[in-house]
Amino acid sequence: MIIRFIVKNLFSFKDFTEFNMLPGRFNRLSHHLFKTDKTELLKLNAIYGANGAGKSNLINALAILKDFLIDGEMPIELITETFKFDTESSTKDVYLGIEFIKDDVPYYYGLTINQGIIIEEELQISGLGKKDDKVLFSRTDKVGEKNLEIVFSKEVQEDKEAAMYPSFLKNEVLERNKPVLFYMKNRQNKVFAHCKSAWEWFDAELELISPLSRPGGMAITLETSKEFHEFAIDIMRSFNTGIQDIHVETIAIEDYFGEDNKLEAEKITADLRAKSDRMKVVRSQFDEIVFTLENNNAVAKRILFSHSEDNGNVRFLFSEESDGTRRLMEYLPALFNAVNNYRTYFIDEIERSIHPLLIKELIKKFSHDPETKGQLIFSTHESNLLDQDIFRPDEIWFAEKNKEGATELYALSEFKEHHTIDIRKGYLNGRYGGIPFLGNLKDLNWEKYAETN
Repeated sequence: MIIRFIVKNLFSFKDFTEFNMLPGRFNRLSHHLFKTDKTELLKLNAIYGANGAGKSNLINALAILKDFLIDGEMPIELITETFKFDTESSTKDVYLGIEFIKDDVPYYYGLTINQGIIIEEELQISGLGKKDDKVLFSRTDKVGEKNLEIVFSKEVQEDKEAAMYPSFLKNEVLERNKPVLFYMKNRQNKVFAHCKSAWEWFDAELELISPLSRPGGMAITLETSKEFHEFAIDIMRSFNTGIQDIHVETIAIEDYFGEDNKLEAEKITADLRAKSDRMKVVRSQFDEIVFTLENNNAVAKRILFSHSEDNGNVRFLFSEESDGTRRLMEYLPALFNAVNNYRTYFIDEIERSIHPLLIKELIKKFSHDPETKGQLIFSTHESNLLDQDIFRPDEIWFAEKNKEGATELYALSEFKEHHTIDIRKGYLNGRYGGIPFLGNLKDLNWEKYAETN
């Protein structure tokens, strides 16, 4: 579960800018709180703002941090996408910091990069402002000259076997543009357990969904999880998509490719037998085919839909459904996991291709269900969601550019509105900011650009 995320000198963020899921002093929708012995966190958040205000940049910055820690390769954006309105930003520090909870342990991870060099990196067990933080490791360096230093916790230093690893990491493995946390994923010694656990949170419990993201291997999930299959059917029926049932069709790989493409079938079969996960996902513009092994034979799997209009007699491919139906299906794994697991989901432009009333009902369902376990955070322009029956004031945030062109983030709770106020009307009237500034369109003489005959 995410507590806070801090970014500086990246994309439209100039100075230290924080987004957090910390609750204010509100009694309404108290079941939205995720409670531990150490802290309370919110489960739901909507981020509003005009086009270009920086909503997506917040999610993109977090996605870049995750990719860096999972792949170990520095994203080019950390070098090229510093705050453009500052002419000296390319030589200034980029900072990314995140505080989160994994298995009831609060962690803080911070990363400072300058011109492609990691000059500071640290992982702590966070004291959450109530007690001292415990440093698990820290790393420092300098841009002008190589001065790489790594210090691990006292537990590592006192363990005979583990104590050799920091020196090996520094002298034989670690490069100046690779994060220490990346190398923690395979540590087996128990003194590295917290470092490994923190890495696993980024890998398995933080999910970021862009407008173009599509979940991989959904056919396998539908086939292997009865609970998810029933959840998907219930959602699609409830929202009047016309879909009565969802099927997974299995085709022998030779039949899928046919006589004219035997070599491709043989190549995929060989790849599957060589891979540990034994699954290969191939996407077209709208469809997804999953190749896997069953009884050591390669097969292709795809999703089909039955509609109520013909009593389910005709089955439709994923590509034959509407944009809205496809997008709703693509959200289902995130919704299912946010309801049932302690995971954090960020969705950019959640309303894309989906009817406003449908999105509102989905979010209302999540909001009103006291049993949800995960966090659902999304950016949106959809003003119909601005409803205090769905959100607490601390669960609505706004992104707005200041006079320097830098993104600032703030919560509705700063305005101290009464719970009976129509916040949708106030937002559209510009009371909270976060809306586009429109010029005088009535004076726009667009006819002058037309060709004269």
